[in-house]
Amino acid sequence: MDKNGMIEFDAIVIGSGITGGWAAKEFCDKGLKTLVIERGRMVEHAKDYPTAMKNPWEFDHRLRLPLEERKKNPIASKCYAYDEATEHFFVKDKDHPYIQEKPFDWIRGYQVGGKSLLWARQTQRWSNFEFEAPKRDGFAVDWPIRYKDIESWYSYVEKFVGISGNRDGIPNLPDSECLPPFEMNAVEKHIKQRIEAECVDRHAIIGRCAHITDPQPIHLEQGRSKSMSRTLCHRGCPYGAYFSSNSSTLAWAKKTGNLTVETNHVVHSVIYDESLKKPVGVKAIDADTNQRKVLYADDIFLHAANLNTN
Repeated sequence: MDKNGMIEFDAIVIGSGITGGWAAKEFCDKGLKTLVIERGRMVEHAKDYPTAMKNPWEFDHRLRLPLEERKKNPIASKCYAYDEATEHFFVKDKDHPYIQEKPFDWIRGYQVGGKSLLWARQTQRWSNFEFEAPKRDGFAVDWPIRYKDIESWYSYVEKFVGISGNRDGIPNLPDSECLPPFEMNAVEKHIKQRIEAECVDRHAIIGRCAHITDPQPIHLEQGRSKSMSRTLCHRGCPYGAYFSSNSSTLAWAKKTGNLTVETNHVVHSVIYDESLKKPVGVKAIDADTNQRKVLYADDIFLHAANLNTN
């Protein structure tokens, strides 16, 4: 509650990437007044994808970044998606430097949608081979859950997101709720045939990915449509065919009238109430004005990038 005893929001979600967007959707659907705090700028679906429909010859360097820019950004340059059409979605190395004691490529995107605009969209399920690995192999701490505990949640999410692929019947890769797969090309089909002829316990499959190949009513209700297979996804998909917070969950949450998005605000800390034994608010800093704000809510959900959070 604020100083006047008024609750400002039912829930505060920190970060607008894939998990933050999903949290906002769930809360808003259930009638909770939800604030999403994003450290970066606003990116509206379709409207703010400036290069989505441009041809290669319309770029000064035909999509390749100048050598000088690549030298300035050795980390970002390692990402497949970083080029002349997408550089505006990446945090430049100089803007958020870090020390590497061992090689580690930390790709960051500070905007509404976060890295959901840039991810490679591969969506294979974990199986008990993963959940039981620490106990089986004797490392770290045993997972407190198993595949059966979240199997129904996988299905719940996949039906909303739209996952293309096959139901392959592989124990260590549980079947997803799949839309029709993209067809393998001739070389891929040949490799699959040779592998499976020689190795009965090896499988060459088409990857399951967050692309709509056959729009279902739930996808059309989101305002999304079929993938055009343009291989330009990382520029921002104006069709909404690949899943991002911008095209899907945040847009859905906005329609409820329960969503507020605060951009260019960095969360400084979470306010913890010792008497209630729970977080009750956050301290945030306006990145444009340096103004400090204290925001309260019944529930606080921290979905900022894990490394940034630490």
